Amino acid sequence: MSEYRRPKLSLEVYRDEQCIPIDYGNRWKGESPPDDAYSHVGNPERFTPLHVVATALIGWLQDTFDVVVEQDPAVAADLLVLPDEVTRAVRVTPRNPAAAPLTFVLTPFPGVYLHAGSLQDFHFPVCGCDACDDNVVNLLEDLEWTVRAVVSGGYSERFDSWPARWVEYELDEPGVGMRSGRSGTEELPDKRVKLARTVLPTDGRWLPWQNLAQDNADAVE
Repeated sequence: MSEYRRPKLSLEVYRDEQCIPIDYGNRWKGESPPDDAYSHVGNPERFTPLHVVATALIGWLQDTFDVVVEQDPAVAADLLVLPDEVTRAVRVTPRNPAAAPLTFVLTPFPGVYLHAGSLQDFHFPVCGCDACDDNVVNLLEDLEWTVRAVVSGGYSERFDSWPARWVEYELDEPGVGMRSGRSGTEELPDKRVKLARTVLPTDGRWLPWQNLAQDNADAVE
């Protein structure tokens, strides 16, 4: 696939009350954060680069793969749980139904919700409070990696064996990283679960997205 390139970003340095730069991601040095950190979000604007990168990823997917792109607030309904407000919502659907669609939902926080395939939402950040101490560069890398794993065919969703009370997912990029998890079907909307049983690949593995360059090369031959 053509290479995705992260846009140039200007990452601001934020300082505490003593004017010392805040080392997000390492603030608590392995210790428990203070109680008030769980209810406070300092400098939420530091997450703005997530919107920039999400927009760049959408453009890359549209230019690189054989997809249909829908920009409409209504597609935010792809999410299992809707945010309170939506800034932008874009669904990118491969023309091959055996490849997993992606829906990007940008929120005013600012954050990004990513819906992948049938029954999985990924949040960047998950919370954003001071206790979570998210490093925005790590979040950018995680968002890019998640999208890359899906489009390269490293994404799967499957129900466990009968009585299929769990739906499991796996993101895998050999040599780079792997993540997996599962949710109880009773925690998910019943209609979505029923639909997923009809559309998920038989073995659970979504196919790689078709590259436009390969389509053009095949057409020339």
